[in-house]
Parts: sequence; structure tokens; C-alpha cells
Amino acid sequence: MSLRFPSFSSIRDSSLFVLTLAGVGWLVLRGGEQLGYNWHWRQIPRYLFTYTDGQFIPGPLLQGLMVTLEITAVSLVFAACIGLVTALLRLSNSTVGRWLARVYLEVIRNTPLLVQIFFLYFVMAPIFDIGRTATAILALSLFEGAYASEIFRAGIQSIHRGQWEASHSLGLSRYQAYRWIILPQAVRRILPPLTSQAVSLIKDSALVSTIAVYDLTMAGRVIIAETFLTFELWFTVAAIYLLLTLTLSALANALERRFPRIT
Repeated sequence: MSLRFPSFSSIRDSSLFVLTLAGVGWLVLRGGEQLGYNWHWRQIPRYLFTYTDGQFIPGPLLQGLMVTLEITAVSLVFAACIGLVTALLRLSNSTVGRWLARVYLEVIRNTPLLVQIFFLYFVMAPIFDIGRTATAILALSLFEGAYASEIFRAGIQSIHRGQWEASHSLGLSRYQAYRWIILPQAVRRILPPLTSQAVSLIKDSALVSTIAVYDLTMAGRVIIAETFLTFELWFTVAAIYLLLTLTLSALANALERRFPRIT
């Protein structure tokens, strides 16, 4: 059995990555020295988790992470539903449906997410008696749904017209053609970009801390206000977000390799 050695390009890329991380670490430490900042990394683990009498107790950062994951998961489901409905409206024969979808896309995609969160929380939430967590999920779902709709629309339009003709020749209605013929093929094509959109959703979820939702970012801000461990906490929070996004990015790459070019 022959041994396969890493190629020169992979060794070079890995070396550049390690050197870049080392350079960033040196800049951080150097900046801390210039500011006269004393690092207290040993205090960080207790904000992640503790062991008491052999029992695992999640710290405030892990509790905030659970809230972030919950909000992200629910928002992702609603965003996919909103995106699919919007894409179908844009592709429908209904003039009213196409205009409603167009107005929704233009408003959501051309205004900042933070402004949308504030509008829903301070204007719409008191009217409809919506809690802050539900408001955060609604804001993220509407925002990400606008981008997911374009992914769905592109996936549907990428299906060859012959598939439509074949479904009509079988006597299928438009709804049946979508359900049994078009969408099953389109979903396989849009899974990788939808997974990448989930990465964006995780990063955007940090903004819900502005309306006092106790997510990962809010947990970090509360601890910083109590301990003044500014750099240590923000670097830890950033590392957790990075771990989440890298995991989803790896999933997206795996899906792209699994379905490289479906024809």
C-alpha cells in the first residue's frame, strides 16, 4: 500500500494559516502590552461551565449559547418557509402576489436588520403583545427569509422546462408538479447555499442582544459589565461564534461535494 504525502500547496496553505494566526495573536498581545492591560484568562472557564459535586453546571456563556442556538434554529425554519412562499409568489401568475413579494423583498433587503429589530420591538410588539424573544425570531426570520427566497427562486428556475412539460403531460396540477417534481429536485440544489445562509443567520443573531434577549452576546456584555474582563470575554464570545460558523461552513462544503452538479 503506497503512502500519500500532503501536496506542497496544502503544506503551504497550512503554514500560511498558522503564521496568520500567530501574527494575529502577537498583535493582540502586543496591543495589550501597549495599553498596560493585564490578561486574566484563568477566570474565563467558570463563565463557561463549572463542576459542583461532580455535576456539570453550564455557565452564563453556555446558557446564552443555548438561547442563540434556539433562536437560530427556529428562525431558520421560519425563514425557509417565508423564503419558499415568497419565491412561489414571485413565480406565480398572480400580479398581486408578485407585487407583495417584491415589496417585501425591497423593504427587507434595503433596510438594516438593526432598524427592523427596533421597529418590530418598539412599534409592533406593544400593539400585538409580542415578547422580546418572539420579536427577535420574527425579525431574523423576515430578514433571512428575504435572502432565502432568492435561493429558492434560483433553484426552482434552474429546473429544466422539460420537467414542467412532463408533469403537465401526466395531468398534474401546478401544486402537484411543485410538490412531486420540481421542489424535490430544487431542494437538492439549494441545500448548500441555504446552509451558508444559516451561517449568516448565526452572526446576525448577535443583534438581538440590543433588545435584551439573553443570548450569547448579551451574556458576554453582562459579564463584562460585572468583571471588566473586556478583551477576554469578547475574544471568547468571538471564538464560540467562529466555532459555530466553521461547523456550518464545513457542512455546506460537504453538501456541495455530495451534490456537485445535479442535472
